[in-house]
Amino acid sequence: MYTNTRFADLLKGLPRPVFDKQVRELDADKHCKGFKSWDQMIALIYAQIACASSLREIETGFNSQKIHHYHLGTRCIRRSTLADANQKRPAALFERICQLLMAKVSRHLRQEVGEFLYLLDSTPIPLKGLGYDDWTRDNHNHRTQGLKVHVLMASGSNTPVQSLISAPNINDIDVGRNTPIEAGQTYVFDKGYCDYNWWYQIHCAGAYFVTRLKSNAGVQVLADNTQDSSEHPQVLGDHLVSFKNRRPGGKRINQYHGTPLRRVLVAREDGRPALVIATNDLVSPANVIAANYKARWGIELFFKWLKQNLSVRTFLGRSENAVRIQIFVALITYLLLQIQHAGSAAASSLRCCLTELRAGLFQRKETDHELLQRRQRRQLIWTRMQGALPL
Repeated sequence: MYTNTRFADLLKGLPRPVFDKQVRELDADKHCKGFKSWDQMIALIYAQIACASSLREIETGFNSQKIHHYHLGTRCIRRSTLADANQKRPAALFERICQLLMAKVSRHLRQEVGEFLYLLDSTPIPLKGLGYDDWTRDNHNHRTQGLKVHVLMASGSNTPVQSLISAPNINDIDVGRNTPIEAGQTYVFDKGYCDYNWWYQIHCAGAYFVTRLKSNAGVQVLADNTQDSSEHPQVLGDHLVSFKNRRPGGKRINQYHGTPLRRVLVAREDGRPALVIATNDLVSPANVIAANYKARWGIELFFKWLKQNLSVRTFLGRSENAVRIQIFVALITYLLLQIQHAGSAAASSLRCCLTELRAGLFQRKETDHELLQRRQRRQLIWTRMQGALPL
């Protein structure tokens, strides 16, 4: 009896009919004779997992597994054909697939968790040199020349639920203002998203935000709610404040003026000045507010994991379209790994699962019987650890 390879098992997270529907809507295979969008995506996902850093490596490695191409729904590839597809096929197709997978993961999280933290941040993708300068030179900022990846991530699951690629001279707050706000959820972001009117929109939408106040923010203390510091010594202060000026710096009207805001002072372990955290959550304990902002480090670790384990630093093509496609395929690969990891009984980390997949990408996966036995062993271990309570 035929058994799927680990690669085919990974692709179960993205059903072929769903992919083909997006291809038809965008007409992505127009004027395409042989190398379809599905073939391109399979080849690029293979490159991400196998760490193939060049078109020749992809061609040689992928074509050496001809026996498995039929069951993957693809065929042998040619590096020149793949290069042309990366340059000409619209990156919007892969962006759509990425968003569909994120929506799928987001629905699963709501069913499993309900309320969780949303972490919002961006990371630069430096691109300099021959072929890159033609389209990155005019959009650079003082820090980066290339692109910027914006991500909204669910804390705890390390799973992105929204993503966007922009030029580096696009401010983070410009992307933040277009982020859909869900009532009852908490959004955590850094000082790059400082816009009092946007904070007020979050507040009016019935959601919460946790961020940092800038040093020049003019506020006045309405009440001092600082508790005894013996239980939570890292919390130095807890104040109810409001903005002093209706037009800060003589600029546009501050819609948050007149509405109470909470300011929490949190000590740092390295002895640097205390963090000044601002939030519209007036109920949660101060130590919970501090922990929520500390959770923002999770999205930094996500960017670090992505750059260390997938190919988002070196690219197969130097056109903007090719770079965008590769970044979206890296996110698609990450989401497929997350879906597979969540659906399995593996107790190892996502990094270990990726390593195992790389070592046996075209090996036959374990049978369902073996997977059931592993789950039963884990359930037995948990039962023994819990023990029995006397009635």
